[in-house]
Amino acid sequence: MTFKKISSFTLIELLVVIIIIGILAAIAAPGFDRTKQNALSREAIASLKLIAAAQKTYKMESSNNRYVGCATAALCNTALSLDLHAANWLYSVSVNASGVATLTATRVGTPGCTYGLSSSNFNAEPVKSAGCPSGMQ
Repeated sequence: MTFKKISSFTLIELLVVIIIIGILAAIAAPGFDRTKQNALSREAIASLKLIAAAQKTYKMESSNNRYVGCATAALCNTALSLDLHAANWLYSVSVNASGVATLTATRVGTPGCTYGLSSSNFNAEPVKSAGCPSGMQ
């Protein structure tokens, strides 16, 4: 009787491959998190700049020459004809008595992480709070 030799991997070989994959995943995970945080940061900055541009247009076109306040992304979408999504950030605009608008983006799930922009200088970069995770711009 003749036996046909079947080639296969040993248990040790499989364990070595699994360990190598685990090490590679552990090395790559922090890089993925930094990339995700940077993408979220850029989303907030871009949205605040979009709101600022819409506020400038609104102020020029309104009869009272003032900015409009809105407490949620949905209200900002309606008032400024925007299409903001509040999945990652909560957006709001407050206008004080002297007519200065403050735009705020607050990170969903990360209390204390906010970006802010004031109408006193809409051309500046939004300011990040200290409560944002490292890796965010």
